[in-house]
Amino acid sequence: MRLENVPTIRELLDQAPTKHNDKTFIKYVKDGMLTEKSFSKVRSDSLAFCRKLRNELPDRSHIAIISKTCYEYIVSVTGVLVGNNVAIPIAPDSTAKDVAEILNDADVTAVLYEAEFSDRLDRVKALCPKLSYTLCLGDTDEFEKIYTDYSDSSEFAALSDIEMDPDACALIIYTSGTTGDRKGVMLSSYALVCNIMYKPYSDIIVRNDVLFSVLPLYHIFCFVSDYLSPLRNGNELCLNGSMRDLFKNFLIFKPNQMRVVPLIAQSMLARIRAVQAKHPELSPREAAAQVTGGNLDMMLSGGAYLDPELCKAFDEMGIFLRQGYGMSEVSGKVTVPDLDSDIACVGRLMNFVDARVVGNEVQLDTPCRMIGYYKRPEETAAVFTEDGWVKTGDIGYVNDKRELFITGRLKNLIILSNGENVSPEGIENRYKAHKIVSEVMVYAEKDLIIAEVFPDEEYAKQKGITDIKSELEEITDRLNETALPSHTVARLIVRDTPLEKNSMGKIKRKISSRGDA
Repeated sequence: MRLENVPTIRELLDQAPTKHNDKTFIKYVKDGMLTEKSFSKVRSDSLAFCRKLRNELPDRSHIAIISKTCYEYIVSVTGVLVGNNVAIPIAPDSTAKDVAEILNDADVTAVLYEAEFSDRLDRVKALCPKLSYTLCLGDTDEFEKIYTDYSDSSEFAALSDIEMDPDACALIIYTSGTTGDRKGVMLSSYALVCNIMYKPYSDIIVRNDVLFSVLPLYHIFCFVSDYLSPLRNGNELCLNGSMRDLFKNFLIFKPNQMRVVPLIAQSMLARIRAVQAKHPELSPREAAAQVTGGNLDMMLSGGAYLDPELCKAFDEMGIFLRQGYGMSEVSGKVTVPDLDSDIACVGRLMNFVDARVVGNEVQLDTPCRMIGYYKRPEETAAVFTEDGWVKTGDIGYVNDKRELFITGRLKNLIILSNGENVSPEGIENRYKAHKIVSEVMVYAEKDLIIAEVFPDEEYAKQKGITDIKSELEEITDRLNETALPSHTVARLIVRDTPLEKNSMGKIKRKISSRGDA
């Protein structure tokens, strides 16, 4: 399947000022001041940055962007893309070694970086012989000069000869993928934009209201949903900046909707419940308003399992919280939740996406599929079926309402020495039904199922539970009573620190070992 009339990123940028009446597009707080940028300002600044790069770098340069979400990040990545270059987003908290591995693998010759990355830059340069150009994104005065020196009235103005091939590689995003080591997912402009061209099942998903961006734009889900989608739909996009400022910025921006990971939703719920405890006269909605600014009524979650009980808690406050599903190999999104979808599903398949289950694995047919893994033909072949469907690596099923349910990961599947398969996610979800369990990870050592639990000490305190370990042991015993023999937890580890996570809030798993290993 191929969608017709999918615009390029340049066309989205050019159409936005007229289409959205040149209203405010981006808001953010910097140095204590609220700053607003219109659609035409974002366009002119992005094209100015494009002209600078075009003047200083060869065509089709591979350019890495290492930065937190900020206005300069948006201008930079847009300038890279509309100039027909290839953007490689990298998490700014990466080590110099990790960054160098990506730069060398992706044949990067230019790096745009935030000021905080400066302490690692020399080490990266020493490890990357192809790197010849660097530019710091942290100098606002320098960027203002770029916007002036490379404006549409400057000698560098002509961009009319740039023809964007919608099927050429526009972005390489590094991910663990579905088959193991970190690989560069090559995505075209067509794949990126067609991912936002779906027909929604509910108007709540595409309202032209205030969107609060709190997740990093260097993740594909956020880049597509928090930038390209508002660029097309006309949302006002508010940038959070540091997570330290999350609750302060809620009251400044008063957003209507946001994308989250479960950890953010959990921290919001804890803050709202603290308000409820202090002001019992307030309704759930009124208590939530004191934390979120009063307008928030939709949150879409991704990146990790979302407990349905968390959804129900926000339902009571008039805030729609549901999870979606996606993967980098298909440009971020596969499903979109709606008001009528099952609370336990991960959303409903977008109208141009099909799914099937082969050998317990969910496979996808979508026009938003990647070109392939950069310089990895064998790995690319492994992730596609012979008829072109994408192997997700996820265990699950689709019902007749096109609702997708994910029950585990093939790579996490515990295979015991007797041949039985155990999905650790299934056991973890049973633990998560108990509020004293804050985090849990299940794995196996020599055929013994082990559960590591980080308890919610605040909940235990509220309920008068003084012996948390004994409480968790009792929960484990009750779960074992109704579990299959192969799913019985043989050892419980109660942690005093949270489980290690990646930048999207996903728990880093331990590799299970078999008894015959």
